[in-house]
Amino acid sequence: MFAAVMEHRPQLISSAMAGDAGSFALLIEPLLDPAYRLAAVMLADRSTAEDAVQEASIKAWRKIRQLRGDLSSLRPWFLSIVANECRMARRQRWWSVLKLAEIPVSQAGPEQSGTSDLHRALLKLSPEERLPLALHFYLDLPLDEVARALHVSPAAAKSRIYRAAKRLRADLTLEEVF
Repeated sequence: MFAAVMEHRPQLISSAMAGDAGSFALLIEPLLDPAYRLAAVMLADRSTAEDAVQEASIKAWRKIRQLRGDLSSLRPWFLSIVANECRMARRQRWWSVLKLAEIPVSQAGPEQSGTSDLHRALLKLSPEERLPLALHFYLDLPLDEVARALHVSPAAAKSRIYRAAKRLRADLTLEEVF
C-alpha cells in the first residue's frame, strides 16, 4: 500500500491541499507509526505520545497548505509538527506537577524494573537532545530529513546528533563502571 501511495503522492498532496480528507489520510497513514515512536521517545509515556500524534495530525490537516518544498518534505514536515506537540505536552503544567512514586532500582530486580541501561540513559537526556537521536537512529531518517525536521542545516543536525550521542555514551560508560 505504501508503494501505491508514494506513486500517487503528487496527486494526493494536491487533493489534500484542496481539502480532500481521504487523500490526507492516505498521505499521513504511513507516517503515523514513525510519529508515534518519535513521540514515545520524547515523552516516555504511551498515552501522552498517542495524544501528541493525534494533535499533530489535526494540526497537519489544518496546515497542509503550508507544506513547502519538494514532495520529500512531507515526512520531516509532519515529524517536526509531532516534535513541537511533544515539546508543548512537556511544558503543560500537569506534566511537570505529576510525580509518580519511584521504586529504587536496588529494591526492584532488573527484571522488575522494566527499563534497560540505555533507556535510563536516554531519559537523562533532555527532550531536545533525544529528538535528533530518535530521528536519526530510531526512525532511520537521513541527515537531510533530520535537518528539515529540526529546521536547521544538515551540518547543525549532524552536530546535534554527535553531541547527544557523546553525552549518551558518557552516561552509559558511567553506569557500566558502577
